[in-house]
Amino acid sequence: MKLKIISGNANITLAKQIAKKLGVELSETKVGRFSDGEIQVKIVDNVRGSDCYVIQPMSSPVNESLMELLIIADALKRASARKITAVVPYYGYARQDRKAEPRVPITARLVANLFASAGITRVLTMDLHAGQIQGFFDIPVDHLYSTPVLLSYFNEKDLSNVVIVSPDAGGVERARAFAKHFNADLAIVDKRRSSPNEASVMNIIGEVKNKICIILDDLVDTAGTLTKVADAIKAKGAVKVFAAATHGVLSGNAKQKIKDSSIEELVITDSIPSSNDGPMEKIVVLSIAPILSEAIMRISNDESISALFL
Repeated sequence: MKLKIISGNANITLAKQIAKKLGVELSETKVGRFSDGEIQVKIVDNVRGSDCYVIQPMSSPVNESLMELLIIADALKRASARKITAVVPYYGYARQDRKAEPRVPITARLVANLFASAGITRVLTMDLHAGQIQGFFDIPVDHLYSTPVLLSYFNEKDLSNVVIVSPDAGGVERARAFAKHFNADLAIVDKRRSSPNEASVMNIIGEVKNKICIILDDLVDTAGTLTKVADAIKAKGAVKVFAAATHGVLSGNAKQKIKDSSIEELVITDSIPSSNDGPMEKIVVLSIAPILSEAIMRISNDESISALFL
């Protein structure tokens, strides 16, 4: 079966890296706009009977990225592609995964339905905001983790007396798994969120005094919560505070907040392309292209990818 790597406009650099590691050319695709802003797609290469992988994180502008993905998938379906896998390193709308109050949508489920309606037959994603989002799909979902990439980076630093910090109760499972692989202790921050993108640190559960702390989260958006957590940990006597997250959304003045904070380094991946605005002095970007390319090859060859679930 012919393997085709296709990219929207959301992260062309990552798509090129994946194609290079797989030893294939990035398929020629024209993704443009009509004068009124409507998305126009043309798949230039022949994809009939092909195993197609569309690299498209749902990064800013989220709605544009989502619509590009859906329209590309529809074009592939109508061009008789045999399989269409959406490679979505960052799954947008994942924070809207439940009814936390009356009369609100479950948008993460709505997006899952849109994927299937567009003709997508499989989803390959990474570090979902909540693991149960996999259950929103009626098509197979392969859920990867950036843990191997982040672990490798911090292991090279040869840190000692380390504590892995979960910035909220929802991230405890992620932090515990990371702490286990890192052979480190665990701390949890009890925070109360007064409104979206705003949180107040209330209490730190665990010992951080005289420790090197690594705050672990799935994404960093405005960095308001992250910097508050870092400052609270530092005030409790931590020697150094690092932060790590898979998805660096970094909206608004997040980069400036990171620069001005007590965080030594923020380590993120290239699941979302880094913009050129704002300071990057404290931000380290690691590539997830090797993991994604390995997963794509295994899926294409009908092999297990469980070895990548570290």
